[in-house]
Amino acid sequence: MLERTFAATPDRVFAAFTQAQHLKHWWGPRGWTLTHCTVDLRPGGRWHYCMTCIDPTQGDFHGMNSWGLGVYERIEAPTRLTYTDHFSDEHGAVNDQMPATLADLTFEAVPGGTRVTSRSTYVRPEDLQAVMDMGMLEGIAETWDRLAEHLS
Repeated sequence: MLERTFAATPDRVFAAFTQAQHLKHWWGPRGWTLTHCTVDLRPGGRWHYCMTCIDPTQGDFHGMNSWGLGVYERIEAPTRLTYTDHFSDEHGAVNDQMPATLADLTFEAVPGGTRVTSRSTYVRPEDLQAVMDMGMLEGIAETWDRLAEHLS
């Protein structure tokens, strides 16, 4: 579980998580940018995106594309968002060789802004270990730092 308070209303924070015009400004760790982002915000709808490494200091990662596909399951604007995040290709075909993440986010108004709580669930313990080994925890920390900057 990850939790962070952002200095913005639940409506603004929820919009940042669900609208392409916002996601393009903050989704991904530092040195990466969204070069493709489409959002169909409805249960069963898809969020298809590509993160591209634009940081030449990241060695072999520089110029790399990482495609993802989120499939929305539950949408209760602006308080809850649940989706399964898959690795995919540029056509949105799911890569079954990589672990999928069931992401359940809540957005709660608190003094000073909105507390976002993210609970990620994996089918097998090995799937969680695989994403941890990829640096996902560091990546999400940088991503949420970028979200805080975008909202300010």
